[in-house]
Amino acid sequence: MNKTDDLAADSRHVLAGPDEPRAAPSDRAYIVGAGISALILGAILLKGGAVEWLDHPGLRAWQTICVAITVQAIPFLVLGTLISGAVNAFVPAGAFGKALPSRPALAVPVASAAGVVLPGCECASVPVAGSLIRRGVPPPAAFAFLLSAPAVNPIVLVSTAVAFPGNPAMVVARLVASLAVSMIMGWLWLRFGRSQWLRMPSRHSGHEHGRSRWSEFRLGFQHDFLHAGGFLVLGAMAAATFNVTVPRPWMETFSQSAWASILFLALLAIVLAVCSEADAFVAASLTGFSNTARLTFMVVGPMVDLKLAALQAGTFGRPFALRFSLATAAVAVAVSAATGWCLL
Repeated sequence: MNKTDDLAADSRHVLAGPDEPRAAPSDRAYIVGAGISALILGAILLKGGAVEWLDHPGLRAWQTICVAITVQAIPFLVLGTLISGAVNAFVPAGAFGKALPSRPALAVPVASAAGVVLPGCECASVPVAGSLIRRGVPPPAAFAFLLSAPAVNPIVLVSTAVAFPGNPAMVVARLVASLAVSMIMGWLWLRFGRSQWLRMPSRHSGHEHGRSRWSEFRLGFQHDFLHAGGFLVLGAMAAATFNVTVPRPWMETFSQSAWASILFLALLAIVLAVCSEADAFVAASLTGFSNTARLTFMVVGPMVDLKLAALQAGTFGRPFALRFSLATAAVAVAVSAATGWCLL
């Protein structure tokens, strides 16, 4: 073997050919590369006057709003995900079916009311609803519970009272509107729903044979908290950005029109996808809008948003998710407007 062949053979440890697997770089290489990139980026920012930019009043206001929303919401998010994980790990799935009336029309309001005592975030409600359907619970009742559980549970109601101090009517309005939307959607599915729109879920949720319930509780809490916490931070950042960057004349354009403000905050709730345990604090920060518009934000958000539509499509199929999300959004806006004008 000549010198050229030796060099080619040695090079295979560094560079792989088109048909050979490439050697995976070590974690140390990633860390070193990230550190060098961070140093270069920092030098560029300092050279470009980033220090002065960080002292800008607008950025400081953004930081204050973002941190305030997050800090206020974190305790409720922790408590809500703890209870959600406990219910999923320790409450038998069959208990829900036994507690419901045999007639689907009567099971819908009972399932909606169960959301008041069985808290859970919207991310957890989708697999729970799929588990209920697999265990014989009528789909209308399962969908009513899917909508009510993240919207009217005690953690959400308490967080709403804290976010709107001295305004108990906002808590009552949120409870009434959310229950009404969940029951209406359950009855609408009972009357107009088609089995071909619904792909029966096959994924298991709840207790798995051979796994410790405490382990399931820990894993469920960890997943729900990290998942919902990420959306909380993103929602707080988006709300702070909205408050700081949107010109006041634009805000006044929407806030001065009753229907425009309601539709605008409903769309904002769908896009921001804030966790239901924290959305009241985001709504409270939108001080330029009426209480009815902010109520709409809190009713629509836990029932219809981008992450929920994706979860529903993955669990029940895209035909269901499209129809159910659009119908829920329309019903939620109408009910919120009517409730707000009557109670607020």
